[in-house]
Amino acid sequence: MATLKGFDASNVKPAEDFGIIPAGEYTAIITESVMKPTKNADGNYLELTLQIVGGEYANRKVWSRLNLDNKNPKAVEIAERELSAICHAVGILKPEDSAQLHNKPLTIRLDIELAAPGKSNKDSNQIKAWKPADGAVAQVTTAAPATRSPWGQKAA
Repeated sequence: MATLKGFDASNVKPAEDFGIIPAGEYTAIITESVMKPTKNADGNYLELTLQIVGGEYANRKVWSRLNLDNKNPKAVEIAERELSAICHAVGILKPEDSAQLHNKPLTIRLDIELAAPGKSNKDSNQIKAWKPADGAVAQVTTAAPATRSPWGQKAA
């Protein structure tokens, strides 16, 4: 139990039920990043929080998870390629810390992932592409993945 003395709901706009954002391209910034353990606790993923800047959906948030430390080498390769696209999009090719990617505008392409039938989850937005904010396509190299991720976890 907590005291709510002094709170008056008539003075506060109620929270809205935010639906999914329509598929399309949006300018956004990464506002937060944190390494979290996977559900099975056998790896870690980098969770990025992005905030859309400008337009009808300004200040709305979307999230991305990069499996940078995973026993599945394909999952790590996909995450590293996505991280490379992010780094190219914000112009920081050798970040020492994920915080270096924060507050730099980039363009994201959102898609809608429909909830699986019979599951309790809802439809959600998925980030499918990362580009520089000026609209140029971020170059993603096809070189073999590094043996270690940028944050020191073993990649394969």
